[in-house]
Amino acid sequence: MVVLAIGLAVFGVKESVRAWQMRRDMQTVERDLTTLRSQQEQLSRTVDRLRTDPLYIEKLAREEMGMVREGETVLKFPSQNSSNPR
Repeated sequence: MVVLAIGLAVFGVKESVRAWQMRRDMQTVERDLTTLRSQQEQLSRTVDRLRTDPLYIEKLAREEMGMVREGETVLKFPSQNSSNPR
């Protein structure tokens, strides 16, 4: 009986630890899922804007690709972070 009781106690502790680890893993997966759903929603909004908002496309073209309209003049100034010897 004592051996059986010890065996059940060890098995119970081992399974309790395993269950705790599985709960922790589930919480991590649920957090990751929430983050991924948020990212998916943001990407869906961006796709929608790219399909329907010409001003957004123009903004991206100007900011990310350095594009300008015909006849515009672009003025570039040195970055304040650069060290210019004087």
